[in-house]
Amino acid sequence: MSSQGTIERRPPGRATALRPAPVPSPPGPRRRSRLSRLLGSSAVQALLVLVALVWITPLAGLLLSSMRSEQDNAAGGWWTALTDPSRLSLDNYGALLEDSGIAAAFVNTVLISVPTTVLVVGIAALAGYAFAWLDFPGRDGIFLVVVGLLVVPVQIGLLPVAKLFGAVGLFGTIPGVVLFHVAYGLPFAVFLLRNYFAEIPREMLEAARMDGGTEWRIFFRLVLPLGRPAIASLAIFQFLWVWNDMLVALLFADSGSQPLTVALQSQIRQFGSNIGVLAPGAFLSLVVPLVVFFAFQRHFVQGVMAGSVK
Repeated sequence: MSSQGTIERRPPGRATALRPAPVPSPPGPRRRSRLSRLLGSSAVQALLVLVALVWITPLAGLLLSSMRSEQDNAAGGWWTALTDPSRLSLDNYGALLEDSGIAAAFVNTVLISVPTTVLVVGIAALAGYAFAWLDFPGRDGIFLVVVGLLVVPVQIGLLPVAKLFGAVGLFGTIPGVVLFHVAYGLPFAVFLLRNYFAEIPREMLEAARMDGGTEWRIFFRLVLPLGRPAIASLAIFQFLWVWNDMLVALLFADSGSQPLTVALQSQIRQFGSNIGVLAPGAFLSLVVPLVVFFAFQRHFVQGVMAGSVK
């Protein structure tokens, strides 16, 4: 028996041939197939359906409560609407949208969330590429400072930034809220995209430079398409964080620039537990993040799973 193969015996006078030993199959596909069989089992599927029902139940309750009258909500729980669906209506949504304060707050939420997401993703993509593939003085030290900013709680910067915005005239305005979210969203965004861009093969970038590509052309034509899963995941997370934020908006926004979360919170203070206003408002604020998530679901899953399987 040879270390390279098996010697095949032949009749005298003929040369012996060396037959290569079979090469073992890599364990990666075998593990993936085992995982696929596990996820395809009926027990796991039943468990996933159960988890999905647990998560969907509060959303269904909120939707049914928003479509019931004030008297019906006071008389019984939302599940009683299943026995008489004819009593459900969209009158609460009509009344909510006719409220100028709620409609303006919805527009303010869009004006805060969309620019913040675009600025954070755009600046982080440029910085992530620079930290990953460009050589400049102090690159590693600056990146360590960016990573260190991840541990700074947002509550520490509320009062100093509020004083700064008051001095420059940004306090109580939408640009002030946007700048605060951008500043505190950039450290994590730069850290995430830098690590993702660093996984791009160096040979690919060097080949692009040898073909005469400039750094801007490489960034827009090569790096951004390859980093689309991570960028989409970051955009979804950043949009959800800003859309659902109330702490920053409660401090930095006034009555003319407050988003939907602050407007709904003011409804609680004014009318107590007014479910006829709060339920449709809460569901309305929930619809947009759901649409954004499901629209970019494929890219989100790719970004989360990137690097998990080699």
